[in-house]
Order: sequence, then C-alpha cells, then structure tokens
Amino acid sequence: MSVIILPNQRKIGKGQKVYIIAEIGINHNGSLDLALRMIEAAHRAGCDAVKFQKRTPEVCVPKEQWYVERDTPWGRIPYIEYRHKVEFGPKEYQAIDAFCKKKGIDWFASCWDIPAVDFIEQFNPPLYKAASACLTDWELLRKMKSTGKPLILSTGMSTQEEINSAVTAIGEENLLLAHSTSTYPCPPHELNLRMIQTLEHLFPNIPIGYSGHETGLATTIAAVALGACFVERHFTLDRAMWGSDQAASVEPTGMEKLVRDIRDIEVALGDGIKKVYESELSAMKRLRIHHGLKPQPR
Repeated sequence: MSVIILPNQRKIGKGQKVYIIAEIGINHNGSLDLALRMIEAAHRAGCDAVKFQKRTPEVCVPKEQWYVERDTPWGRIPYIEYRHKVEFGPKEYQAIDAFCKKKGIDWFASCWDIPAVDFIEQFNPPLYKAASACLTDWELLRKMKSTGKPLILSTGMSTQEEINSAVTAIGEENLLLAHSTSTYPCPPHELNLRMIQTLEHLFPNIPIGYSGHETGLATTIAAVALGACFVERHFTLDRAMWGSDQAASVEPTGMEKLVRDIRDIEVALGDGIKKVYESELSAMKRLRIHHGLKPQPR
C-alpha cells in the first residue's frame, strides 16, 4: 500500500500513525467563535486535523427549495437564507487558517461544488475530502484532484460498482478511501466494518480509512484494529446543540478518550512477529520449573 505524504510532510498509510480528523462540518452553526473553540478542543484532544464543509448555496440547493421555510436558530426563514447563515466566508476562514497554524493542527474541507473548491484552494489546504453524496459527481472529484492535493473519497450510500467507477474515473494516485455508512446516527448492525478489509483487498495501493457516524467510541476503535489508516468523527462541544449532525457527534471528553485509545491500539498491534519480551523472562524462570520437559500423560 502506498503512503500519502501531505504537503506538511505528515504521512497517511499502513505503518504510519493513524490520522485522526475531527469533523466540525457545520456544527459551528455559523459562529466563528464556536468554530475556534471547537478547534481548540480538538487540538487539546490530540486530533491531527479538523474538517469543515463548504458549499455555494445557489449551486448546491435546488431552486425549488430556496424559499421553502425552515425552522432554524434564527427563526423560520427560507432555506437558502439558512444555508448562507451557516457558511463561512473569507474573513472567517482567514481566522480559522491563522488559528490552526498557531495550534499546529491541519484543517481542510469537504467541498460540495466546484466554486467551493476554488474558494478553499486560496488557503492551500493539505488535502480535500469528497462527501459520500458526491461520489458520483466525477467533475467535482476531478476538480479536487486537479489541485494536486490528496483527496479522501467517502463511500457511504454507494454500491461497490459506483466506488470502482469513481476510482477508475479519477485514478488511484493521491487518493484515499473512507469506508462509511451515511446514516446519522448509524446503528451498529449497519456499520459493516469488515468493508475496511474488503477495500484494502480491492485497492491495495490506496490507504483505507473510516468515517463514522455512530454513537459511542468502541466501533471507531475497532475500525483502527481492522486496519483503518485514518478515522473521522463528527465533533461538537455539546450534542444538545441545534443541528442535524450533533446527535452523531463526539464531545471533547469523548474525543480525548478516542484519541488515547487509538494511540494505545497502534502500539498494542505490534508487528505480528512472535517474540519473548524481556519483561517475561522473570516469569518464565519462575513458572516454567520443568521447562523443556514433555507433559506427562494422565
């Protein structure tokens, strides 16, 4: 399997540290202050990166939905107005970029349309992410790949044939695949974590990771044990906050535990070569009194 080297020289792939991404998405609800607090919390937890979502509302929202009124934190307003309220512009992303550089944590975004890629590219992110919903939008995938940055392609709500076609369309170079199930929150019986190993077998030259939308942490830790080179979980300061992704998000205390347990798993997996450790020697001398003798038949 190839190892992806980010512009900042961080590596993602087999044998490397698991790259842990806190997906802020739009859980900031349009508040820069809240977004910066979330970045601070993700950094404190030990995450390698935070990720946002970037849309151009007029491109992403079908016109027939623009003026459909929705209940939001700003009252009942047209959907297109709501979409603008949760989108950050240049000023906010300049602040995010400066804050992340100060903290030494990566940031990047899922871009949902081509103008969004042009917008985010001005900040020179180390990589991009394509949401599961965009897997069949080859024009958008090619646009992100054309930046020369690595691209994480999430595979939720997709058939194996669609995944194969997308990989063929954009090429394996600088590509990472994330196993995912696009249900929020996702019940355990639909996580299908063995798909991580299936994707590893099908695409041996592509780093495989996991984007989880479940509640709890154990299954994400299991994804690492099954071989995920990177993991992504939605992140929030409080799951009770308004927003469709909050319920499937991890709070700061949970993220700290997740990062700690993933780092323990990395060390515990070892190299698969049997050895006798120095720490075992005293027990071996003490307990194997008849070491070398064959067991006596009963």
